[in-house]
Amino acid sequence: MTKQGETIQQIKAFVRAPYAWPGGYLQYAVTSDGAALCAACCKKELKNIVTAISQSLNTGWNVVGIDINWEEPDLYCDHCSQPIESAYGD
Repeated sequence: MTKQGETIQQIKAFVRAPYAWPGGYLQYAVTSDGAALCAACCKKELKNIVTAISQSLNTGWNVVGIDINWEEPDLYCDHCSQPIESAYGD
């Protein structure tokens, strides 16, 4: 499987289950331009994300990975502005 295919599979798994296993920590998506996206926005914009990844577009939807917000209390989704819960922050 190509790196793009692996990333698309990661995004689909993240949309289905936004909490990491094991641990139950809330995850978020990171785009190529450094933006953070919550699971709800990734689910809503999945078609745009898959297109951006598969065609290597720089549209703001090109997700390059999934991460956990370990300690940043002020992390927000760059699409909907909802806070992304911190695992160990305030």
